[in-house]
Amino acid sequence: MAAIVAGAARASRVPQGGAMEHSAAQIPAICPERPAPRRPGARLRMLGLALLLAGCAADESQRDAWPRPQDSRALLQQLLPANLADRTGWATDIYAAFSALQIPPTPANFCAALGVIEQESSFQADPAVPNLGAIARKEIDERAGRVGVPSLLVSAALQIPSSDGRSYAERIDKARTERQLSETFEDLIERVPLGQRLFGKLNPVRTGGPMQVSVAWAEANTQRYPYPLDGGVRQAVFSRRGGLFFGIAHLLDYAAPYDRPIYRFADFNAGRWASRNAAFQQALSKASGIPLDTDGDLLRGDGQRGATEAAALSLAPRLGLSESEAHRALEQGGEPGFERSALYQKVFERAERNEGRALPRAVLPDIALAGPKISRPLSTKWFAERVQQRWQRCMARAPAGAAASRTPSPEP
Repeated sequence: MAAIVAGAARASRVPQGGAMEHSAAQIPAICPERPAPRRPGARLRMLGLALLLAGCAADESQRDAWPRPQDSRALLQQLLPANLADRTGWATDIYAAFSALQIPPTPANFCAALGVIEQESSFQADPAVPNLGAIARKEIDERAGRVGVPSLLVSAALQIPSSDGRSYAERIDKARTERQLSETFEDLIERVPLGQRLFGKLNPVRTGGPMQVSVAWAEANTQRYPYPLDGGVRQAVFSRRGGLFFGIAHLLDYAAPYDRPIYRFADFNAGRWASRNAAFQQALSKASGIPLDTDGDLLRGDGQRGATEAAALSLAPRLGLSESEAHRALEQGGEPGFERSALYQKVFERAERNEGRALPRAVLPDIALAGPKISRPLSTKWFAERVQQRWQRCMARAPAGAAASRTPSPEP
């Protein structure tokens, strides 16, 4: 099964210009970017020429290793669903995200993005959500109850004409997409004092676009966004090209120690490195004898000590670690490199000794999905398996010559 190459693989590429350095006395002026050297002796000239040809070949190999944009877009058109409207537009926007993020444009990586897009929106830039108006009204009523606003006052405020002349109640009831609802809430928060009381500055629509990426995550990761943000990050997320950029960045632009793409799909749903962390929780449970949920959360976000931290701190002395060393390691759960920490390695050593077998370094997190848009029992495992199936169908459409990209690539 192919590992999906992401940000780490990007750093391993040899810079254009070749992988070899030679002195001027060894290199005749054949490569145009290199200066003419002094004239060496015959034997040195022959050696220098051989080295030069190898260097030029490396230059050319590196240039050829990254496909031409038109070739990558052609590959995307082949991988996209056959009945998709505006295939050229989708291919252009997807490739632009890969190019800006410097993610290798391989079939495995393209199919990862396409699998998530299909799962999250069926290739709709602004997908419709069933019963969205009713979901929104329920959210408003719950907010009002929490802050003590009477329902009659809420109903009266929603009858106020909005910026487009319709009442807020009418706009909410007629909203079919998250973009439409988000724009209504932005208007309400800006123009109506009660809107600010209910929501402050926080628009309750938190995800959007063809990959349903988090607006908050996008707002924190704008560094390489290649387009103007004149309308703000939220507006960009709800556009096709912006939603694709932030979704692809969230999915692929980080190093993860996985040998199967399904774990990256789980991370997209549960948070980066959740599958790695869930495997650590499983090993920690076997090493300590304390039952733990494999949800990928190593530390609680409220400052209180959770079950995973408590188990790690209780085991730390037997691993030759202090509590502070164990806690600092757990703080790396949201970063690359946690697997290189002493805590991680010692926990796996003890757990595997107890079990008498090797333990997996990635596990699908056990998380039940909940939210106003979810009407039936779902989980992160269900999401990852569905995307994995779509990825496999997409890979079946890849050209035969792309077979090499199906094999795992090394991660740091």
